[in-house]
Amino acid sequence: MRCSKLLDNLKKRSLVIELTRDFFRSMDFFEVETPIRCPSIIPEAHIDPVTSQGAYLQASPELFMKRLLARGADKIFQICKCFRQGERGQRHLPELTLLEWYAVDQSYEDLMVQCQDLLRHIAKGLGTPERLIYQGVSLDLANAFERITVSEAFERFCDLSLNQAMDTGRFDEIISFDIEPHLGTSRPCFLYDYPISMASLSAAHSEKPDIAQRFEIYVAGIELANGFTELTDHELQRKRFEKENELRITQGKAKLPLPEKFLSDLAVMPPAAGIALGIDRLVMLFCDAPDIEEIVAFPPELL
Repeated sequence: MRCSKLLDNLKKRSLVIELTRDFFRSMDFFEVETPIRCPSIIPEAHIDPVTSQGAYLQASPELFMKRLLARGADKIFQICKCFRQGERGQRHLPELTLLEWYAVDQSYEDLMVQCQDLLRHIAKGLGTPERLIYQGVSLDLANAFERITVSEAFERFCDLSLNQAMDTGRFDEIISFDIEPHLGTSRPCFLYDYPISMASLSAAHSEKPDIAQRFEIYVAGIELANGFTELTDHELQRKRFEKENELRITQGKAKLPLPEKFLSDLAVMPPAAGIALGIDRLVMLFCDAPDIEEIVAFPPELL
């Protein structure tokens, strides 16, 4: 890649991050910093943690940010480095930059509105308020973003129903290969209402206990963010963490220590919603970059 193009992308990356901070400050969020090196992390079956001298490098700042909510913070955001072992591809880096934000007394419905407003704010700041052009595809940002439930997506884009996919263990495969390529191809798309088993930190619907108040937003087939109404039942959260560890063991992975201090704080955390958005992928979209290595100063291979 030409140095001039890389520098142009890095300048735009800087502006995207500046516009992101402006957006949240205008909504009375305040920026926080939390530890990157942690004694325990979220036990997740599908994410392998990076270790550091007996501790873990965070895959997400989620636990610490929710502990701040339990201590009285109401609207907070953070832009930070996170680490995931073995992740390297066209859209993946083992060291990534995440934006996360959390707000008390909000739900995943509020987060969807905020996602929509954030993308529009950035596009306007970059001089393209109504459309985003990515890899030759024109994406409409001016009108309401599309919304489709996970169940509807299975009906529309594949031969198996959601229940059949869950029963046969093919949920992740079908989402990745059959559904994701169709999402956000003309305007950004919210894929929402996941099976509760696919959302270990999310609250369930009050009238649909098998469905989580979780969504992901897709732009041009790229998963950009994952948000949900937060689970605040600390006893149920412990059981879900234990279930994730059981799944890790069946996959031949090490059991992870439970984040006990988080679970203690969760007992007094108020109702809230939170979301993680990939800054690197966001910059890819606004730089029209097909590969994530085109929007970071030094990909792993150049270290």
